[in-house]
Amino acid sequence: MSKSKISQPEITETNTTRTMTAAAMALALGSAISIAAVPGVAQAEGMEKCYGVSLAGKNDCAAGPGTTCAGTSTIDYQGNAWTLVPKGTCEETASPASPTGFGQLEAFEEK
Repeated sequence: MSKSKISQPEITETNTTRTMTAAAMALALGSAISIAAVPGVAQAEGMEKCYGVSLAGKNDCAAGPGTTCAGTSTIDYQGNAWTLVPKGTCEETASPASPTGFGQLEAFEEK
């Protein structure tokens, strides 16, 4: 009886490069699909950014210089820190630091 050898495909740099490229493309596509499927905080339907209504450390994002994002406001009612609120309610929400005494749709200097 003779033993037959099963030949294995030779692993080459080209095969490895193709495999890695395909894997990277699959990962990128999967990431893009998952990002597109989840709406961002700022895009929440029926909500708007309201500046000057957050308590210290309770903002949603964009708390100005020296801060990074959510939860980084340093003082209560910080004028450049926003929180998402239902549309139409921002300018009715109390903000002792605001020039008008209410939340604002744009960042402002605290009084």
